[in-house]
Amino acid sequence: MQLQGTSTQSRKAAVQIALCAAACAAIFLVPVLLDDAFLLNKYARYLVFGMLAISLSLSWGQAGILNLGQATTFGLGSYCMAMALKLKTVPVHTGSDGLPDFMVWNNVTELPWFWAPFHSLAFGVLAGILVPVAFAALLGWFMFRGRVTGVYSAIITLAAMVVVQLLIIDQQAYTGGFNGITDLAQFEVAGIAFDAYSASTYYLVAACLTITLFAGLAITRSKTGQILQAIRDQEDRVRFFGYDVALYKIFIFSVSAAFAGLAGMLYTIVMEFASPTFLGVPLSLSIVIWVAVGGRQSLLGSMLGALMVTGVQGALSESEAFLDSWTLVMGLLFVVVVLFLPKGLAGAFEGIAARLGRRPNERPAKPERPAAAMTTPRSIEGVR
Repeated sequence: MQLQGTSTQSRKAAVQIALCAAACAAIFLVPVLLDDAFLLNKYARYLVFGMLAISLSLSWGQAGILNLGQATTFGLGSYCMAMALKLKTVPVHTGSDGLPDFMVWNNVTELPWFWAPFHSLAFGVLAGILVPVAFAALLGWFMFRGRVTGVYSAIITLAAMVVVQLLIIDQQAYTGGFNGITDLAQFEVAGIAFDAYSASTYYLVAACLTITLFAGLAITRSKTGQILQAIRDQEDRVRFFGYDVALYKIFIFSVSAAFAGLAGMLYTIVMEFASPTFLGVPLSLSIVIWVAVGGRQSLLGSMLGALMVTGVQGALSESEAFLDSWTLVMGLLFVVVVLFLPKGLAGAFEGIAARLGRRPNERPAKPERPAAAMTTPRSIEGVR
């Protein structure tokens, strides 16, 4: 029986990897089939949203941490990239001493110390990942060491996002305030300029999305991923077996922040500006909707959910027939999915596949108990 279970799991893993590879291959084929700079830019934005959905799926779907402030780390990554690109703009967009234009308008006479390192693009890219990770690790340390769970952790992450957004808006002389950071130079690496409307930028986003998806998949299938799923299902039982639950939560919370920060940097490259709206409540709630529609326990499902919802949203908002009612249609779609597909689209497809793969005279398998409910001292030691 154990060998049979192992064989089934291996087969499922192979199918999962094959589906992820097929989805990524289809994404890479888009520029070959499409010769439209505007559409490439729009689809690149959708891919960034897919990365955001994957980042939330890691913390919410795998560890049960609902982060209502996922846009915080996304926005921090966006601003880090914008700061680096702003210092590389042509003089017409900066002051006489190389100061960003909004600093000149606010009578700032010297580049602030925390802006100076962003003269290096490499530092900007590194900061775009490490700053969100540091923020998430610090916030996670206070939450998870204090055993804050459930709706309380969701409220704390939401409140932290609002605080960061207000801070950025208030410090207009150093962050651009409501206007954000605009008039950026193009992102350039090894002599390759990534114009926002070029195929090279689309491929850059697609490559980062692929790396994010498979890195997340590797984490979920590792021993650490199994423990995180057990924590999601029965946290107290995992703690009883001697695991440092807070440490595991901080880890996945920080990894999720790193993926979101990377997505934020790519979004700045694609949109050519950074804005405090990137740290807003509407975006954070939208991420939750994307993941819920796609299936929060499936990285691929979450990614496809983001692509589908944002794609439909874009099509409806540009349609004359739904110009004034597209938000109502999107809300109705979300309600239908929550009511009739509690596990999202990924859960629905898994159920259909299970029925099609079942033999005519074979009885349906009994539903499996949660991972933590099946955990025994012997099995948890095996994971360790």
